[in-house]
Amino acid sequence: MKLDVFNIQGEKTGRSVDLPDEIFGIEPNEHAVYLAVKQYLAHQRQGTHSSKERNAVKGSRRKLKRQKGTGTARAGDIKNPLFRGGGRVFGPRPRKYTLGLPKKVKRLARKSALAAKAQKGQLFVVEDFSFDAPKTKAYVEILAKLELDGKKVIHVTADKEENVYLSSRNLPKAKVMRAQDLNTYAVLNCQTLLLSEGAVEKIVETLS
Repeated sequence: MKLDVFNIQGEKTGRSVDLPDEIFGIEPNEHAVYLAVKQYLAHQRQGTHSSKERNAVKGSRRKLKRQKGTGTARAGDIKNPLFRGGGRVFGPRPRKYTLGLPKKVKRLARKSALAAKAQKGQLFVVEDFSFDAPKTKAYVEILAKLELDGKKVIHVTADKEENVYLSSRNLPKAKVMRAQDLNTYAVLNCQTLLLSEGAVEKIVETLS
């Protein structure tokens, strides 16, 4: 598969990049993608949720009333979960949500996500560029010339481009990330994947 390379003016440069079929031309494996997304979302959870159960609530252990003969339900101490201020029944406890996933499955999931984007025509390649200083206005103009303004875009760079990243940070629908940080969820969670020429080489090198 070949894709034309655009410049920051939104014009074709006359060059093209060759996208290997073993990465961008495979049949997407939906189950691998599901597992990778599930793992990513699970790892975003802090797992710090906590609540006080009956043994952690402050209060007397004295029995409130006699067991029988009151005409009402039997009750133990003031920490009874049925009372206001009582303990929580089976409340959440701090835990880890990490999930294990084989490297080959994660690699297959990324290939499947990239192949799906390529097959839908949601993959664009732009020549490498950088800014001398953070310029959000300039970055917006580049997206407009590429006809990507208003779309949810993930711009993948080969290496860390601090000024390009800072230029896009205030844009709610644009995000800049390095090729080595690209994951399955990020690929699926955008309308258009904008790859720099250098990023294509990094992705091919990583997933080959």
